[in-house]
Amino acid sequence: MALTLSLMLAERDRVILEFEATWWRYPEPKDRAIREYLGISATRYYEVLRRLLDDPVAESVDPFTVRRLRKVRDRAKKGPRTRRLPNGTPVP
Repeated sequence: MALTLSLMLAERDRVILEFEATWWRYPEPKDRAIREYLGISATRYYEVLRRLLDDPVAESVDPFTVRRLRKVRDRAKKGPRTRRLPNGTPVP
């Protein structure tokens, strides 16, 4: 079934998900690796990646990566978290 779903996902989208799951293995900074290995700008990469987070086929192909990135996105939407001491006092 994963192979069938993988075929439903555009080749570029599948490659972007694979890259996102393993980008830290590349020796250069992420934005440079995006351009060098994928041949697209970092801006375009993140546009496609954001769209993939809401694509059920992408989630079926690589659920771990998609769910991890959704959590990151959701945390960012909530805004910065205030650190608190054990007694509940905010830390400046």
